[in-house]
Amino acid sequence: MFTGIVEELGEVVAVENLGDSSRFRLRGPVVTEGAKHGDSIAVNGVCLTVVETEDGEFTADVMAETLKRSSLGALEKGSRVNLERPMALGGRLGGHLVQGHVDGTGTIAARTPGEHWEIVKVSLPGDLARYVVEKGSITVDGVSLTVVEAGDDYFTISLIPTTLDLTTLGIKQVGDPVNLEVDVLAKYVERLLGKDTAGDPR
Repeated sequence: MFTGIVEELGEVVAVENLGDSSRFRLRGPVVTEGAKHGDSIAVNGVCLTVVETEDGEFTADVMAETLKRSSLGALEKGSRVNLERPMALGGRLGGHLVQGHVDGTGTIAARTPGEHWEIVKVSLPGDLARYVVEKGSITVDGVSLTVVEAGDDYFTISLIPTTLDLTTLGIKQVGDPVNLEVDVLAKYVERLLGKDTAGDPR
């Protein structure tokens, strides 16, 4: 379980294409401190399992399902990534409950700079829009954010200087893909109310 508070702006060191999967080597001295085989680290919001660590870098295998559902397949050597270790039990919950299970991808649709912040519009698949509400939480590339405006096929977020400086959201361009994870509580509520994924009664 994660909080969506990015700890480190890491970098892809190498990508090995293995056919139906990929092996990534990533640099992240902060998140690899004390990390060992089998631990979890979120990469752009995707929970990955550490295979090995060495000198501030770690290796993770990415299966076909993850490549299909996320934007990790577009990463290449030199790509910057948001990194976060799992939250510790008893620690502070700085963002919101994040599983690291990406629900789909969106696209940066527009960026509007302000005096001390920036409004970013993100398009999203229609089947995810029902989980996004004004003032609710959403995770974009692993960053816990508050929704400013929720539309039928988009939402907007307001990024403060810290987020712009310390995460990949400061360097994403219009047209770039982003990983999206909606609030899992909304999905549980929908399920408990007897709705299927299309919103129709069971």
